[in-house]
Amino acid sequence: MAESSSRVPDFLPPHVASLASSFAAVSPAAVPAIIDCVLASSALSPFPLFSSLLHAFPDLSQVLESNYIVSHAAALCHLIKKIGTPAPNDALRLLIWRMFVPLLEAINPNDSELLSQVDGLLCDVMSKMQYWELVGATLVPFCLRSVGLGMGMLHSEELTTFHWNSEGIIDQEFECMSSGVLPLPIACCILKSLLDTALRRRREFRSLEPKSVDVCNSLNGFVHNVTWDLSKMALRMLMQGPEYRSSSVRLLLPPVFSSLNELCSVMVSVHGSRHTLSRLLLLREIWKCCISLFSLGHLERIGAYHVLSLCFSFCHMECEDATGDNTGEEFDIRAMEEFWKEIRKGLVDKEVSVRKQALYILKISLSYYSSPLETEHNKCCSDDTGCNSKAKNALIISLAEAPSPIGTTKRGRWAHKEAKSLGVGEVCHLENYSLSSRERWKVFLLLYEMLEEYGTHLVEAAWTHQVSLLLLSRPLSSYLNHITCGIYQVQMETLEGIFSWLAILWERGFSHENPQVRCLILQSFLDIDWDKYGNSAHIVPRSFVLGPLICGLNDVVHHKDFGVKSVYNSKTIQGASKFFCSYSRQLKVSDRATLVWSLAAVTRQEAFGRAGLMALASCIASAACHSYTDNVNEVHHSVDGPLEVDQKKSAQEDLLPCSPADILDVLGIIIERSKQHFNPNYRLKVCEQVLKATLSLISITEVPLDLLLHFLSTVPREFTDHAGPLRRMVQQWLTQTNDKHSVDSEIHVLKNLISFPTSFIKHKQSPGTLVSFDDEDVNAWGAEARRWARILLLVITKEQQLEPILMFLRSFGSSLCKQDPNMEWVPIKLLILILNLVDEFQIVRKKLTCYTEAKSETESDMKNILHYESPLVTLFGEKSTKLFLILLEELLSFSKLMSQVFWSISVVKDTQLPSSVKGKLGGPSQRRLASLTTSAVLQAVLSMRAVACVSSWCNQLIKDRSLDSAFTFLWDFSWKVIKSPAYDSESGAEIRLAAYEALACVLKALSTYFNTSCLDFVMAYNESHFSSEEVKPLLDLLVLCFLHNINDLLAIGVLARSRRAVLMNWKWHCLDSLLSVPYIVTEKGVYLKDAYPLFSVSTLRSIFFDIVESLENAGESSVLSMLRSVRLVLGLLCCGRISSVFSSCSGVTCQMMLQLVQSSWVLHLSCNKRRVAPIAALLSAVLHRSVFGDLSMHEMNGSKPGPLKWFIEKLLDEGTKSPRTIRLAALHLTGLWLLYPRIIKYYIKELKLLTLYGSVAFDEDFEAEFSENHEARIEVSLLAQSPDCEFTELFVNTEMYARVSVAVLFYKLANLADRRGELENQDTLAALRCGKAFLLELLDSVVNDKDLAKELYKKYSGIHRRKVRAWQMICILSHFVEEDIVEEVTSNLHICLCRNNLPAVRQYLETFAIQIFLKFPLLAEEQLIPIFHNYKMRPQALASYVFITANVILHANELSLQIKHLNKLLPPIIPFLTSHHHSLRGFTQLLVHQVLCKLWPLLKSNSSEAVSLEKKCFEDLKSYLTENTDCVRLRTSMECFLDAYDPNTSTTPFGVFNAHREGSEFECAPTSLMEQVIGFLNDVRDDLRYSIAKDAAIIKNESLAVADACKDIKESLDDNTEQVSSQTFRDISLDFQKKITLQKLERQSMSTDTDCVMGDAEFLKQLLEMEKEDQLLSSVLQSRNQAVEQIRQSQQQFILVASLLDRIPNLAGLARTCEVFKAAGLAIADASILQDKQFQLISVTAEKWVPIIEVPICSIKAFLEKKRREGFSILGLEQTANSTPLDHFSFPTKTVLVLGREKEGIPVDIIHVLDACVEIPQLGIIRSLNVHVSGAIALWEYTRQQRSGHS
Repeated sequence: MAESSSRVPDFLPPHVASLASSFAAVSPAAVPAIIDCVLASSALSPFPLFSSLLHAFPDLSQVLESNYIVSHAAALCHLIKKIGTPAPNDALRLLIWRMFVPLLEAINPNDSELLSQVDGLLCDVMSKMQYWELVGATLVPFCLRSVGLGMGMLHSEELTTFHWNSEGIIDQEFECMSSGVLPLPIACCILKSLLDTALRRRREFRSLEPKSVDVCNSLNGFVHNVTWDLSKMALRMLMQGPEYRSSSVRLLLPPVFSSLNELCSVMVSVHGSRHTLSRLLLLREIWKCCISLFSLGHLERIGAYHVLSLCFSFCHMECEDATGDNTGEEFDIRAMEEFWKEIRKGLVDKEVSVRKQALYILKISLSYYSSPLETEHNKCCSDDTGCNSKAKNALIISLAEAPSPIGTTKRGRWAHKEAKSLGVGEVCHLENYSLSSRERWKVFLLLYEMLEEYGTHLVEAAWTHQVSLLLLSRPLSSYLNHITCGIYQVQMETLEGIFSWLAILWERGFSHENPQVRCLILQSFLDIDWDKYGNSAHIVPRSFVLGPLICGLNDVVHHKDFGVKSVYNSKTIQGASKFFCSYSRQLKVSDRATLVWSLAAVTRQEAFGRAGLMALASCIASAACHSYTDNVNEVHHSVDGPLEVDQKKSAQEDLLPCSPADILDVLGIIIERSKQHFNPNYRLKVCEQVLKATLSLISITEVPLDLLLHFLSTVPREFTDHAGPLRRMVQQWLTQTNDKHSVDSEIHVLKNLISFPTSFIKHKQSPGTLVSFDDEDVNAWGAEARRWARILLLVITKEQQLEPILMFLRSFGSSLCKQDPNMEWVPIKLLILILNLVDEFQIVRKKLTCYTEAKSETESDMKNILHYESPLVTLFGEKSTKLFLILLEELLSFSKLMSQVFWSISVVKDTQLPSSVKGKLGGPSQRRLASLTTSAVLQAVLSMRAVACVSSWCNQLIKDRSLDSAFTFLWDFSWKVIKSPAYDSESGAEIRLAAYEALACVLKALSTYFNTSCLDFVMAYNESHFSSEEVKPLLDLLVLCFLHNINDLLAIGVLARSRRAVLMNWKWHCLDSLLSVPYIVTEKGVYLKDAYPLFSVSTLRSIFFDIVESLENAGESSVLSMLRSVRLVLGLLCCGRISSVFSSCSGVTCQMMLQLVQSSWVLHLSCNKRRVAPIAALLSAVLHRSVFGDLSMHEMNGSKPGPLKWFIEKLLDEGTKSPRTIRLAALHLTGLWLLYPRIIKYYIKELKLLTLYGSVAFDEDFEAEFSENHEARIEVSLLAQSPDCEFTELFVNTEMYARVSVAVLFYKLANLADRRGELENQDTLAALRCGKAFLLELLDSVVNDKDLAKELYKKYSGIHRRKVRAWQMICILSHFVEEDIVEEVTSNLHICLCRNNLPAVRQYLETFAIQIFLKFPLLAEEQLIPIFHNYKMRPQALASYVFITANVILHANELSLQIKHLNKLLPPIIPFLTSHHHSLRGFTQLLVHQVLCKLWPLLKSNSSEAVSLEKKCFEDLKSYLTENTDCVRLRTSMECFLDAYDPNTSTTPFGVFNAHREGSEFECAPTSLMEQVIGFLNDVRDDLRYSIAKDAAIIKNESLAVADACKDIKESLDDNTEQVSSQTFRDISLDFQKKITLQKLERQSMSTDTDCVMGDAEFLKQLLEMEKEDQLLSSVLQSRNQAVEQIRQSQQQFILVASLLDRIPNLAGLARTCEVFKAAGLAIADASILQDKQFQLISVTAEKWVPIIEVPICSIKAFLEKKRREGFSILGLEQTANSTPLDHFSFPTKTVLVLGREKEGIPVDIIHVLDACVEIPQLGIIRSLNVHVSGAIALWEYTRQQRSGHS
C-alpha cells in the first residue's frame, strides 16, 4: 500500500486518497461496484468525486502499473455516467483531454491487452453519453491528424469538418498534457472502435420507439462524417508503406465497409460542397489503388490482394437502407479485365504466398458468382434434365467402380483411390450434357490445388481426366449472341476464357518442383488432338506459348532419350512441332512471321540446352511452314531432287511487320547457339529447321546481299559444301525454285553477287590521304570475301555466269603494276578477292573429287553424279583456266615489284613507332612496324600467296609450260628468302618474319608441283655452288641454309615473345613442305639419279635433332607441323627413300628414339586441350610403323625399358584420364601389333590395362572434331590400319573401344595361328604364344587379383564392370586353348565357377567353359560328373554346371558324341529337378526340357522295341515339362533364349559385343538366362504375396466390423446398464471368467439328487473352502486392477497412429519413443511385426509396456471416428496449405496424432478426417525429416505442453 499511496497527490481529501490508492489492488471489473458503495455510504455526489479523481489521475510519463491505470480510468468513466444525461460538455472534454489522450499516447502499441481495455472504456462512455458532436470535434480529428502527419499531410482538404494546421487542434489549456500525435496502430484502432460503436448504437436507436430526433441526427452526422473521413484516409494509406497499408486493411476499411453496407451511401459537406460516397464509388477508388499496387512490386501485390479479399468479403452484404443509394451507378471489380489478368498473374507467381492470396481471391470472387449465361444454359437444358442427371449419376457410379487407369500397381491403385476421394469423377462429361461454369470452375480449382498442395501420384491420377472435362465441355457460344455479358461472365463460358485458365494450370505444371509432374503435364498438353476440338489451338494465349511453353520445352526432363544413338529428337519435340503446326495453321503470312520472330527472339533472353534449342528450332520450322513432319528420320536431300517445303508467300498481299533483317538476325542467333554443342549431327538438325523457316517465310529478293552473306556464313560450311546435307535447301532458297518468280529471284541474287567485287574494291577515302591498313583490316576484308565466294559457288551453275567476275579480275589485274600501290586500295582488295575465290575453287574441287570417288562404286551412282554435278564441273573449263593464266602473268609482275620490300635496306632499319603499335602485346595480327611499312609488307605477302595459290590451281587444271616461269619465280624467291641473313633490328626481324610467312605458302605450292623442271632448276642452282666433282644431295643446301638462318633470327632475340612463336610456326610449316618433297616425287614417278639423292642422312639427322630440341617448348599452333616433320624424317630415315645404300632403320638408333619420346611426352603433357589431330599426329610420328618392328625399341635394357615401351607405358597410364587419348592409342597400337605379332610379348600388361579400361561413354567433342576438322581426319587416317574397320566405326567413340580393339586383335591373331600349318613363319608362332600368355595372365588375375577375385560386390559397381570385361576377353581368348595349357585353364575355371558371381559375369564363365568342353570332349565326362555328385556345392554353381552340361550335349560336333554325352551327362542333372532351391529347380526344368525336345527323337529311333523303365520315366518327364502350365509360362518368358544361343558365335567379337547394337547399356552384357528365370520367379512370388496380403486385410476388416457392431449394441443400452457395460468393457482385457468345471460324475449326482448334495457335510466343506479361495482371488484381482488403473492414470492421453508406416526401424523407434513419454497407445497396421528380431532389437522391450493397437490401413478412418466419439482430437503431422507450426499449436489433452507414409505422407482421404494439421518448422533445404524423428519431436512437444500446464 505504501507503493500505491505514493501515486496519490497529498492535497486530496483522505477518503478520495484512500479510494484512489485502492485501485492498485482492485480489478477494473470491480471498480464500478466500489464506486457505487462509496457514493451510497457517503454524502458525496458523483461530480465532485469525478473532479477529485480526475485531478488525481497520475502522471503517465512514469512507468506505472497497468492495473492501477485501468482501474482509475474505469472509476472516472463510471462516475461520468453517474452524473446523468445530459452531462456537462466540460466534464466529457476534461475526460478526453486529461485522461484518454495522455493514456493513449503512453500505451505501447504492442500492449494489446491494455489498449483493448482503454478502448473498451472509451467506447462504453461514448455509447452511454451520446455526445457524438463533442467526440467528433476532439478525439476524431486528433486521431486523424496523428495518421495524416505520419503520411506527410500538413493539412487536409478532402475531410469534412476536421481540419488541422501547423498549430494543431488541441485546446490550449491541455497542450502541456499531449505531444499531439498518437502512434499509427492506436490512432487507427480508436477510429475503428468509435465508428463501430456509433454504428452499433445507431442500430439500437433504430429498433427503439420513440426515437430521439436530436440524438439520431447527431449520431447519423457522426457516422456519415467519420465514414467519409476514414475512407479518404484509408485510400491514402493504401499507397503508403506496408505498415500504413496493413493498418488501412485491418482497421479502417472494415468499419467503412460495414457503414456503407448499412447506409448504402453517406452524404457529407466538404468546404460547403455536398459529396456522396457509396459502396460502389469506394470500390472504384479501391480498385484504382489496387491497379497501382499491382505494378509496384511483390509486397504491394500481396497488399492489393488483401484489399481485394476484404472488398469481396463485404460485397455480398445487402444494404439495409436501400433508399439511401440513389447514385444509380454500377461497379463490379469482376467486370474489369485487369482484375482477371492480375489474378492469373498471381496464380503463376514464383512466390508461394502470392499464389495462395490469388487463389483465395479467386475462390471468394466465385463464391457468390452466378452467371446469366449459366442460368440461360440451365434453362435450355431443363427439358432433358432428368435424363442427363440419371446418365450423369450412372457415369459417376461407373467411374467409381472402374479399375484404376494408371495400372494394377499398388501405387497406381492407391493414387486412383485418393483422387476419387478428392472429387475426381464428381464432375463428368456426357455427350448431350454441357458442363456449367460452376462445374468448370470446380474442375479448375481442383487441378490447381492438386498442383499446389498434393503429391505426384494424385496429379497423375486426376490430371488427364479433369483437363479433358474442360476441353470436351461445350462452351456456351450459342448464347453469347443474345445476352449481354460482363468480363467475369465469360471467363469459363467461352473457348478463349477456358484456354486462358488452362494456360494457368499448364504453366504451374511446367514449373512444378517434381519432374514427374512436369513431364506428365507437358506431355498431356502436347498430346491434345486439336483437330478434335475444332482446330482451336490458335486460341491458346500467345503469352503462354511464347513464355511458359518454350521454357518448359527447354527443361531437360522432357527429353530423356534425346541424343541417344545420335537421334536428336524426342517425343516432346515431335509433339511441340505438331502443336505449332496447328497453332499457326490459320495465321496469315505476316502473323506467322511475327510468331517466328517472337519465338526466335527468346534466345536473346534465355539460355537453351541442347534439347531445348532443338525443340525451339523445330517449333519455329513448324510455325513458319504450318506443316508438321516427323523429324525422326535423318536428312537425305543432298542430291536427290528438290525439297518440298511450303512456299506460299504473299509479298504482294501482306507486308511483314518484321523485316527480313530482323527475322534473319534472330534465326542466325539460333544457328550460332547450336555451335556451342559439339555434335555435328545435332547442329545439322538445328540448321535444317532454321532453314526450313527461312525458306518458307523470306523471299530472297527482299534480303540485302550483305545480310544474306552474313546469315549464310553462320551455317557451318560442311552442311552447304558439295554433297552437304543442306546444300540443296540453300540453293533452293537462293534460286526460289518453288516460287513462280524463281527466274527473277535467281537473276536478282546472281546480279548482286556479280556486282559485289566492284562495291568491295571501292573505298571511300579523302583526297591526299595515305593508304594504310593492318592485319585486322585484311582479316575483316578476307572474311567478307570468303562469304561472297562461298555463296557465289552455291548459285552459279554455268561457266558463263562466272565469266563477268573473271573478266573483272583480269581488267583490274592488268592495271596492278600501272597504279601506285601506296596510294590505292585496289591491289590489296583485289588480291584478297583472288585468294578467296581460288581457295573456294580448291575446296569445291576437292569435295567433288572425294564425292566422285566415294560414289563411283555403281554405274547408277555415277550417272547421278554426272547429272547433278555437271554445272560445277563446267566451272573449271578451259576458258576460265586461260583467264587465270592471263591473270597469273599480271600477278607475277606485281609480285616481283612488291617483293622488293623484303630486301629493302631502308625498310629494315628501326624507326620511331607510334604508341598504338608499341602498346600492343604482339601476336599473329600485330606487327611491330610503321603503318605504311605494314601495308607494304602485307601487300607483298598477299601477292606471293596469290601467285602460289593461282599457280597451284592452274597446275591442277592444265599442264602448260607457261606455268614453269611462275614456278621458277617461286623457286628463285624461296632461295632468296632462305639465303637472306638475319637483321639485328626489330623492324628488320619483322620483315624477315613476313618473308618466311610468304615462304611457307610458296613452299607448299612448290612441294605439290615438284616435277622435272623443278628438279633441273635445283640441280642447276647446286652446280653453281658446288664443284663438279662433289656430289651433294639436291635439297641439303636449301634445308641446311634455311635452318641456319631462321635459327639465327630466333637467337638474336630482337623479336617479341609472341612474334617468336609466330616465326616458329612458319618454320615448321616450311620444313613440313620441304620434307614432303621426296614423297611427292615418289608418288609422281619423277626420275632421280642415284648420284643425286634429295637428302643425306646427316642432314636428316640434323633436322631430327633440331625438331627434338624444339618439341618441349613448342606452342599449340606449331604442334601439328612439328609432329608431321618428325613423321616425315623417320619415314625417310627408315624407308630407304634417300638412297639405296641405306637399309631399313639404319638411320635411327635407340638413343635418338629415347630423346624423341622424352621430348614428345613433355609436349603432350604441355598441351592443355586433348585435340584429336595432335594426339593422332603424336601417335603416328613417335610410334612410326617403320620403327615399331625393331625389337630393340621395346626390349628391356637392364631395368630400363626400350624407348617405345617407355612411351607406350606413359601414354596408356595418362590415357586412363583422357578417353580420346586411349581410344586413339588403342586404334594405332592394335594395328601395329597385328602387323608385328612378335612385339606383343612385351605388352601383356598394357593389353590387360586396355581390356579392363572404362570411362565416359560418349565424347561428342571427339565426334564433332573428327567430322569437321580436316586435319583430324587426315591424321587419324595415317594411323595404323585397324584390325576391323566395321568395329572401329561402331565403337571408336564409346568407352568400350579399347577392349573391343584388343578383342578384334586377338581374334585375328587366333585366325592367323590356325593357319600355322599353311604359313610356317615367325608371325604365326608369335601369335599363338602371345595369345596363350595373355589368356593365362587374365585367368591368373580373375583367380588371384584382389578386386577381380571378390565374391561380394555391388551390381553395376566398378568391380562388377571389370569382371565382365575380363571374362569377355577370356571368351575371345578361348581359341588359344591347347593341350599344353588346358589343365591349368580348367583348374582356374572351376575355381571361378564355384565362387559367387553375378549373372552378368557368370554367363561368360559358362560360355568359356562350354567352348573348352566342346573343344576337348573327353574332359566333359571326366570333370563334370564328379561335380554333380558333390551335393554340398552351392546352388548357383550347380546352375552354371547344369547350363554348361546342357549346352555341351546340345552343341557337340558329332551325333555319336551327342548321344554319348546324353547317356553320361544327363542322368546326373535329373535329381536337380527336385531341388529345394526354386531357381535351380526351374533352371534345370528349362534346360532338361530343351535337351529332351532336341534329342529325344534320336533316342527313340535308336532304341529297341522293348520299352525300358528308364525310357518310360523320361517320356513321362518330357510330357510333364511340355504340358505343365507353370513350365510353359517359364519357357514363354525366356523368349527362345536357348534356341538362339550359340557358344561358337559367343566367343567371337561380334558375339560378345553384339549387344551394343541391341541397346545393352551395361558393358554390352546381355541379360543372362539365369537372370530371366530369377526375374520370372520373383514376379510370381510378388503376385502371391499381394493376394495373401489382400486376403489378410479382408479378414482383419471383418473382425473390426464385428467389434464396431458390438460397440453399437453396447451404446444402445440404458444409462445404468451402459455404465456397468462400459466398466466391464474397460476391464475385460484384465478380467477372466470365474467358473468351476466339475467332473461328469459330480454333475450327474447334482442333477439327480440335489437334497443329498446339499446335505453332504463333506461337500459343503469343500464349497466353503472354494468360497474362501474365491474371496482371496477377488482381493488379488482388485489389487491388480488398482495397480493397472494407476498405470493408466500416469499415462498421457496421447495415441500415435503409425499404421501407414511399413519400415520396421521406424516402427520400433516409435514404440520406444511412446514408452519413454508414456503414450496411451501406438497403432500399427500389422501386429505380427512385434515378433520380428529387428523390431525387438531396436525397441528394447518397449512393446511390452506400451499398448500396441492393430489398425489396418483400410480401417484407419473407422478407428479415428471411434476415437473422436471418445472425445479425442484427431490431428495429423503433415505439411498442408493450412497446417499450423508445431511451436504455435496448443495440443488438446486427449490427442490422436496420425503419421504419414515415409514418402507420400498422409493420404488425402485421411486428411479430410483430421481436425487440424501441424508441421515442424524447417530452416534448411531438405523438405522433410525422417518419420520417426518427426513423431518423436511432436510427442515431446505434446509432453512439454502438458508438463508446463500442470506446473
